[in-house]
Amino acid sequence: MRILLVEDDKDMAAHMRRSLEDEGYDVELVEDGAVAEDRARARAYDVIILDRMLPRKTGAEVVLALRESGVTTPVMMVSALREVSQKVEGLDAGADDYLGKPFATEELLARVRALHKGREMAVSEHTRLAVADLEMDLLARTVHRGGKKIDLQPREFRLLEYLMRNAGQTVTRKMLLENVWDYHFDPQTNVIDVHISRLRSKIDKDYSASLLHTVRGSGYRLEA
Repeated sequence: MRILLVEDDKDMAAHMRRSLEDEGYDVELVEDGAVAEDRARARAYDVIILDRMLPRKTGAEVVLALRESGVTTPVMMVSALREVSQKVEGLDAGADDYLGKPFATEELLARVRALHKGREMAVSEHTRLAVADLEMDLLARTVHRGGKKIDLQPREFRLLEYLMRNAGQTVTRKMLLENVWDYHFDPQTNVIDVHISRLRSKIDKDYSASLLHTVRGSGYRLEA
């Protein structure tokens, strides 16, 4: 895990860095709010630990600027100020968690793990599709059923992705033509039938339960 640690108290920064590195994390330390904002925009981090009071830019200003620019890295704000209004300010700016000083090292590490786990789950939700035992990884561009890899051509992959995104619903020929082939008219070809047949032979042929169904007179539906 790669962490951006933003803390201008040298003793506190040294302690936090040592604790995080003892857990095997790769820690980059900066002491300035403006520098932290630039680093977080330019580099990929798994978690940002951000002190509230910093030179040039406060933690709240930094996280607000990051969120407005589209940076979604989980941010834990750290501060000696424990008033509810201070916590609300940080969370409203876009921080995901707020930790008051002083704190136990175990709590810091637990909160970092929770933030990272939450991010992994969010990423997984957006990059993986599943219908029964059929799984698609949108980042790796892979498809597996029952743990067995299925090789698909690019158009077959796109067709299956559309069907999986609409699992349980009847998808018409017109919907497939517009969303998979970008045709806004019917070219009067059997291109859909051919690709559906090929796809069905790959995802259903060697399995007891069929997932890809033809809805007579309407279209197709992918469901368990």
